[in-house]
Amino acid sequence: MTGLSNRWLGVGCGLGAGAMWGLVFLAPKFAPDASPMLMSAGRYLAYGVLAAALLAPRWKSVTAELDAKAWRGLAWLSLAGNIVYYLFLVVSVHFAGVAASALIVGMVPVVVAVWGLKDPDAPPLTKVGPPILLAAAAVGLIGWESMAREALTRDVGQVLLGLGCGLAALASWSAYAIGNSRWMARLPRVGANDWSLLTGVVTGGFALVLAVPAAVDAMGQTGDQWARLAAASMGVAILASIVGNAFWNQASRLLPLSMLGQMIVFETLFAFAYGYLWEGRGPTVTEIVAMGMMISSVIWCVRAHRPAAIAAVEAEH
Repeated sequence: MTGLSNRWLGVGCGLGAGAMWGLVFLAPKFAPDASPMLMSAGRYLAYGVLAAALLAPRWKSVTAELDAKAWRGLAWLSLAGNIVYYLFLVVSVHFAGVAASALIVGMVPVVVAVWGLKDPDAPPLTKVGPPILLAAAAVGLIGWESMAREALTRDVGQVLLGLGCGLAALASWSAYAIGNSRWMARLPRVGANDWSLLTGVVTGGFALVLAVPAAVDAMGQTGDQWARLAAASMGVAILASIVGNAFWNQASRLLPLSMLGQMIVFETLFAFAYGYLWEGRGPTVTEIVAMGMMISSVIWCVRAHRPAAIAAVEAEH
């Protein structure tokens, strides 16, 4: 398969991951009475159980590739990309809304792409700078309208708390995206799906620590509330954690880091689409323009990473 074919396959995997991950923004709306700790514990306990079941027949052969350092890497990736990130995201959705939360997390492509410019195979800033700025402008445009709308219906303090947690989620997931790409490059013999499942097993272990205090805090919940939590946890665990992470890890293998960051734009687009369906409304003119800018930034970034484009810029210098 050619380099350009790999690029487009990686983009397809990035799109698939975004479609699955966008669902996590709806989970707090589907089970609004569950605390952030309970939502996180429920999702990742389900993820851990499913991952362990899928890995069980091949456990020895898969883990034979891991040393103590790799297990420590899995531990911090599980915290940064799952437990800590989701706790902050749930709080952000509760207090700032789906739109504002998706907006802030949508800045991950900018953070990751800028960090990826240090890689030796990254194209020059003159090529990827414009699409990165276009993505940032799109996120800012959506944010301007979203905040204007949320400010009319929410307490300012709650909105600020939600925004602060959204920024914390942004930092946590950016660290995960960068670290995960690095670790997968170090362990090429571990399959993308197996790495996702190993992350799930470790995350499930951390979720056990959260489960006890979270369950005690939720003793007053009704049967219907528990049922909604269970449905949300299992649905997000299967679709976002198992399927979405497998797509993402495959994209991590096929795309350079400076381009990989742009793929997270798809999560933002799908989060908005699901939010529109949940709220029973369509996008505004401003949101349509901003989403068009985001899509354009991804296509632009893909073209900037073509071998011919990189070689042409290097020849100029």
